[in-house]
Amino acid sequence: MKELIHEYALGYEMLRKAIEGLNEDEFHYKPAPDKWSIHQILIHVTDAEISATPRLKKVLAEEEPILISFDQNAWANNLEYDLLDREQYLLLFKFLRSSMQTILENLTSEQSERVGVYIDQERFTFKQLLEFRVEHVRNHLAQIERVKKAYQENQVSN
Repeated sequence: MKELIHEYALGYEMLRKAIEGLNEDEFHYKPAPDKWSIHQILIHVTDAEISATPRLKKVLAEEEPILISFDQNAWANNLEYDLLDREQYLLLFKFLRSSMQTILENLTSEQSERVGVYIDQERFTFKQLLEFRVEHVRNHLAQIERVKKAYQENQVSN
């Protein structure tokens, strides 16, 4: 659990490192019309954190709370992600993650096994939900690398 909490805490730095030195063309490059740009990925990662942080807290604070996900495509398509301030969102991600640190550092093994229930009746422990948060950032870091590579290949072919 310590490694999981440690990686969770590093999420912001990992995102920052992944985008270091990118220019605006790279941030807004979409490898295909139906794919997200790095800018959009960063906004999405923060929106996911905005949604997930209260779920994590509910599981710790309430008895088997009902958990609700958000429709990531609806958010991306209807909230004008391209117009949103990437730096503001990255800071929000940083603050959301850091707001959980004291809670996580004092987590007991019993708390890590507390359960939340999604409306489809699927049950997850706090530990599983935290694993999802870490995996979510890992997946989008890999996606950022794929977009960066596609951008480079596009520059070479043009």
